[in-house]
Amino acid sequence: MSFTSWSQSNFEKAEIYFKAKKYSQAKPLFEKILEQNPDDLKSIEYLGDIACHFKSWQTALPYYNKLKKIKPTEAEYSYKYGGALGMLAKESNKFKALSMIGDVKAEFSRTISLNPKHIGARWALIEIYIQLPGFVGGSERKAIQYSEELSKISAVDGYLSRGHIEEYFKRYDQAEKQYKMAIEIGNSKVSYQKLADLYKYKMNQPDRAKKLLETFKEKK
Repeated sequence: MSFTSWSQSNFEKAEIYFKAKKYSQAKPLFEKILEQNPDDLKSIEYLGDIACHFKSWQTALPYYNKLKKIKPTEAEYSYKYGGALGMLAKESNKFKALSMIGDVKAEFSRTISLNPKHIGARWALIEIYIQLPGFVGGSERKAIQYSEELSKISAVDGYLSRGHIEEYFKRYDQAEKQYKMAIEIGNSKVSYQKLADLYKYKMNQPDRAKKLLETFKEKK
């Protein structure tokens, strides 16, 4: 069998395992492919994704970093690198995490510069800016700015993200209004679930949450 045929056959097997969530079986096949072809982008990406599945952020980072070096104009590679770095920071001690936040922000900002319509990077930045204290770079104003940018790309994400900000700062009535607008426009399960969770866990209205979800099921 030629190298090309061998590589293609192994990649197809590995991808089938990956899509079936059989990550432990997919991993060694992708690693074998990289031994023969160290710059195979898809195999590198899959190995990074597998590491993330096992929450091994430190293992994932070199894979995503290599992708960025091979193809620096690909927004998704920066996004995945920023996500893994952010999760590593979240699980680190406070001092180490604070030293990493600047790089995490920069990676998501870079993602947006490479793909101005990237939704996930804006959601990630919103989360960072609302959770960080102001003296280390947190900013509700900046979070709202990214929410407004989201609304121009996806109206539903705009309302959901603004609702999330309002909910985080315990302005539950305002959060409710935003989630209701998301339901009105998108009528999606995510929108209904966000409002139901707000009713149940934040506004102490479990019956209202139950009724809302029943309404969604009736509409399906």
